[in-house]
Amino acid sequence: MSYRLRLWPYQSLPRKGFVWFIGVTAAFMALPVVAMLGTAVLWGLLPFALLVIGGLWYAIQRSYAQGEMTEELLLDRRTAQVIRHDPGGGLREWTTNSYWLRANLRRGPVESYLTLTDGQREIELGAFLTPQERRHLHDDLSRRLASLR
Repeated sequence: MSYRLRLWPYQSLPRKGFVWFIGVTAAFMALPVVAMLGTAVLWGLLPFALLVIGGLWYAIQRSYAQGEMTEELLLDRRTAQVIRHDPGGGLREWTTNSYWLRANLRRGPVESYLTLTDGQREIELGAFLTPQERRHLHDDLSRRLASLR
């Protein structure tokens, strides 16, 4: 009996929505700029309008890069392995004996902080999930770990 779980952050704005959002924002930012065509005020407004659009573009692209993180948990009777794919291509792995593995839910840097521990080491799981999702995941993991013993 084995168990495989793959976690990833929720992306509320798909790529197609990103194009529309930037386009509509640019159109609305262009309204005051177009109204000032032919005046010296145009040169005062233009850099700020471009800065706003560029800032939004950068922030959303950075959010997409953070959304590339995934965590994969592989459980069987003998081993438990967590594989974390970090933004930027980094890969971290943690392997332990599944018999000693425990899922803990406690106070921490976030509400309902979910960790996995084997008594010696502890790792965080699902930091990008909502508190309710972490509580459900804790309950599910606790049941599955108990069934593996």
